[in-house]
Amino acid sequence: QVQLVESGGGLVQAGGSLRLSCAASGLTFTRYVMGWFRQAPGKEREFVSAISWSGTSTQYPDSVKGRFTISRDNPKNAVYLQMNSLKPEDTAVYYCAADGEPWRGAHARTYEYDYWGQGTQVTVSS
Repeated sequence: QVQLVESGGGLVQAGGSLRLSCAASGLTFTRYVMGWFRQAPGKEREFVSAISWSGTSTQYPDSVKGRFTISRDNPKNAVYLQMNSLKPEDTAVYYCAADGEPWRGAHARTYEYDYWGQGTQVTVSS
């Protein structure tokens, strides 16, 4: 079965960096747009970034643009999220997700994704 397993979360001070990883198995990885979402307590799940099959196209909301970078390593079936200049408002559980549709530059809706990981906690202290 399909599994997405996130890792790399933790506690960091404001201004610091973290790199999240997501290991995928049970799917043809190169046929999936990969995304990252986050959910803070009491809030809806929020889009963070997405990357095309080849890794040449990416999408970010304004809230993380310039601070976060998504990348993927297709031979390793892995996707990464490099998070720099972290802020307390970045505190959330971060989820990796896979969307089986072709890249269209608009992958910000949770319902567009077929598979989800269990999440990894990121806490940014002020």
